[in-house]
Amino acid sequence: MDELDRRILDILRRDARTPNTEIAAEVGTSEGTVRNRVERLVEEGVIERFTISTRTGNLKAMIEVTVAVDVDTNDVSELMADWKDVDFVWQVSGEEDIVLVVEAADTRAVNELITRAREHDDVKSTKTRLILDERLG
Repeated sequence: MDELDRRILDILRRDARTPNTEIAAEVGTSEGTVRNRVERLVEEGVIERFTISTRTGNLKAMIEVTVAVDVDTNDVSELMADWKDVDFVWQVSGEEDIVLVVEAADTRAVNELITRAREHDDVKSTKTRLILDERLG
C-alpha cells in the first residue's frame, strides 16, 4: 500500500459513496486508476466493507469487556460480532480485552447486551460508556 492508496482510503473513510471521479480529482489521478486501486484493496482485504453512518436517534455505546486470562479473545469476539445491534467488535490492549460498539433503540436494548455479555462464562466484567457526540475525522 502506497501514499496514493492511503489518500484514497482517507476519502472513502469520510464518505464511502464518494464517486471515483471525485476521488481522482482530489488525489490527482485518473478515475480508472482509482477504480483499479479500490478493487485491489477490496480483493486484498484492506477494505473489508463499505458502510454508512446514520443519525437514527438511536443510542450509541461502547461496552468494554474483560475476559479471563486463559480465554481466546478471537472466539469471544466472533460470537459477539453476531449479536443484534453490535456494529463493531474491537480487540484492544489495556485493562479491557474487547470493545463492542453498539447502536440500539434505547437503554433497555443496551442493557440487554450488557447482561448477555456478563452471562458469558468467559467474561469477567464489563464497563459501558454512552457515546454522547460523534464527529467524522
